Amino acid sequence: MPGLKQVFIQALTEISTEVAKDTLGDIRWEGNKCYKYVQYDEAAAAVTGVAGEVAYYILDTGYGANNVSSDFSACGADATCIGAGVLQASLDDEDFGWIQIKGLATLSIAIIAGVDGNALTPSGVGANDGSLDVVVTTVALGHICAFITDKDQKEIMCDFPF
Repeated sequence: MPGLKQVFIQALTEISTEVAKDTLGDIRWEGNKCYKYVQYDEAAAAVTGVAGEVAYYILDTGYGANNVSSDFSACGADATCIGAGVLQASLDDEDFGWIQIKGLATLSIAIIAGVDGNALTPSGVGANDGSLDVVVTTVALGHICAFITDKDQKEIMCDFPF
């Protein structure tokens, strides 16, 4: 594809602790899956990022700075929290790595509720850090960022924002 970077330095599951090996915000396609290069922030709750869990954009720096955390409280309230993607490696504070933003993914954490086909969103209502919850119309929730494809296998179809 013209205009898209085609050679990347850091592998999808590699962690960089000192400096970014690729450009923050880089978009990478491999097969029918899409990934984004980000920096992890443990936030106030000191939540370490776990491979296969969901990260959210930090409320203060967020999308524009490609800054993510699995600490739900760092992304704001239900209506303002924006899911960033599924972590491809376990990241500590200020580490650089890849998140999956499009395509089929398997989570390392259980899906809180719902059935196959349900839409998922970041939610602090009954949720654990690093997870998604089924969209409930009675609760003011943020954007839809994934769909359950196989709840028992923890499989989702990612549709996080670029």
